[in-house]
Amino acid sequence: MENQKRTTIYDIAKKLNLNASSVSRALNGSSNVSEKTKELILKTAKELNYRQNSIASNLRKGENRTIGVVVPRINQNFFSNVIAGIEEVTYQKGYNLIICQSNESYQREIKCVDTLINQHVSAIFLSISADFEDNEHLKSVGEHQIKLIQFDRVDDELDTFKVLCGNEEASFEAVEHLLTQGYRRIALLEGPQNLNIFRQRKKGYLSALAKHGLSLLPELIVENAWTRELGAAATEKLLALPQPPDAIFASTSDFAALGVLDVAQARGLKVPQELGIIGFSNEAFTEITQPSITTIDQFSKEIGKNVANLYFQKLSKTASSETNKIVSIRPKLIIRGSTLRNGI
Repeated sequence: MENQKRTTIYDIAKKLNLNASSVSRALNGSSNVSEKTKELILKTAKELNYRQNSIASNLRKGENRTIGVVVPRINQNFFSNVIAGIEEVTYQKGYNLIICQSNESYQREIKCVDTLINQHVSAIFLSISADFEDNEHLKSVGEHQIKLIQFDRVDDELDTFKVLCGNEEASFEAVEHLLTQGYRRIALLEGPQNLNIFRQRKKGYLSALAKHGLSLLPELIVENAWTRELGAAATEKLLALPQPPDAIFASTSDFAALGVLDVAQARGLKVPQELGIIGFSNEAFTEITQPSITTIDQFSKEIGKNVANLYFQKLSKTASSETNKIVSIRPKLIIRGSTLRNGI
């Protein structure tokens, strides 16, 4: 089947022997066209399967009710919930979303941003990729008069609106919980330290150890273990130490924590008696593992709502010029079976 050319207002005008301007006015509901002519134009437009180019139309009106969202991974519960929160607000405001996935690639992130700029979106909501290098592509967003709001993983150097999670506080609380359960050799699975969220989580881990008089043991920290497979590999490495850990805090993700649980069960280690496990993000599966996994709920949908609301507050002429540029969402430690060694 041959591809058919998209119908334009010129096709409708040609068929009806009218001016294109008359067709355009009729399609846009102008009162300068008679009702009889308007009905004929609308009927013909339907017959020819005409669809209005909303981007072009909005640009002519000086607006574009489309927002771009760039996330590292769409298939993670955290980011899909953020998108759901954004969409809940933008839908009510009559805005559409274009979702892009960087797949943790800095080069793909640049392409995503360029594509959205070329689509003339009114705003870009973005969480940076794992191998983020510099912010030149983000600076160009503002140069095109497009609003930029960063969330979760952000570039601290850029003075933009940001919605963050209290990562340091959450990590501190998680490690302190392990300490109250009697764990002492607590390992950390950390993410790329070029990302703000993983620097903050490591800082919370170190602060909790320091508060309880425990020294940092470099051999108990494993870098970039944030998938199930990498979490499992990191656990094998840690358990092979002469003095293995008695707890592992997978500050990278619940997927890494699941990898820890896989290895513990394969080795016949009792969780939580012999090994405590904490993840991060409150993925749905953490409730149904045996034992269930202690984790940190970041309230990702609320993050999404706050991102969208920040944009509309900034857009509103009645909004206060004192609108906070940084919104922080307080996460919650969800204690489950994988750390309840004392049963409390």
